[in-house]
Amino acid sequence: MSAQGPPYACDMQNSRGFRAVAAAIVVLFLLGFQPTAAHAWGNEGHRLINRLAAQTLPADVPAFLRAEAAINEIEYLGPEPDRWRSPAEPELSAVQAPEHFIDLELADALGPLPHRRLDFEAKVFSAGQRPEKIGLQPWEATEVWERLKAALREYRNLSTAHQDTRPVEEAALFYAGWLGHYVGDAAQPLHTTIQYNGWTGANPNGYTTAHQIHWQFEGPFVGANLRAPEVQAKMTQPHAVDGDMFDSYVAYLRHTATYMEKVYQLEKAGGFVGAGSPESRQFTADRLAAGASMLRDMIYTAWLDSAKVVPDPYAGK
Repeated sequence: MSAQGPPYACDMQNSRGFRAVAAAIVVLFLLGFQPTAAHAWGNEGHRLINRLAAQTLPADVPAFLRAEAAINEIEYLGPEPDRWRSPAEPELSAVQAPEHFIDLELADALGPLPHRRLDFEAKVFSAGQRPEKIGLQPWEATEVWERLKAALREYRNLSTAHQDTRPVEEAALFYAGWLGHYVGDAAQPLHTTIQYNGWTGANPNGYTTAHQIHWQFEGPFVGANLRAPEVQAKMTQPHAVDGDMFDSYVAYLRHTATYMEKVYQLEKAGGFVGAGSPESRQFTADRLAAGASMLRDMIYTAWLDSAKVVPDPYAGK
């Protein structure tokens, strides 16, 4: 989301006092826009999710994924896709913004979710709607996971051939960190719903309609109150993701969506103001832990699945 300052008359721009006032207005305007920027978990939350996932990988993944330098890299990359949402890169910002969320109410109204992005987009267009209004979260996450799996398969091949693996190691670390952003987004309930930033429609419980809840929950509250030890304590034990990855990931999203109203209930009780409450802090730690656990398990599954023999894509060409 971009913020444009108001136009000012040219004959006023030479006034030093006016320029100072204008600068202050622009700052306040930008700050006012922060609550509506749907950047799940903010910088702190995304870095926390990625770091905990990397730190808790099982011992049977390659050492290069578990080295301290790798953990630092994966952590840094947690917020990376949000760095692509600047108005300085408008085409990039527009095309990847829908990959951070999916409004399941709208998606499910079109029927079962197909495994392939283009099939879903065709379904959306045929219904007279736009994919960017519904979101493309599970497809982006699955596609990045498959990139990671392909890189780890190449790592195995190069290792077997006693060739240099450093370039593919760097690629795998990037994919793992990139993946973490979307897996983290998908642990935030407001990234799964039309109620993403203020209640719309019938509102018998009197939930907030102000466009502040999204950033208030995932940004300042997380940065001020959540730390690694209490989040790590809530993580599950490492395990491979069962079954088809797309189906498992959608199930993960749907589980996250069951907590959507809980976010509104906690906000109504003042749970995201200041230190919040024990319940709101525990809830937020649970959600961050869910993201870190799922990311760790997806990286681990990519490693295990990379051992499977696949046809040579260049065979017969």
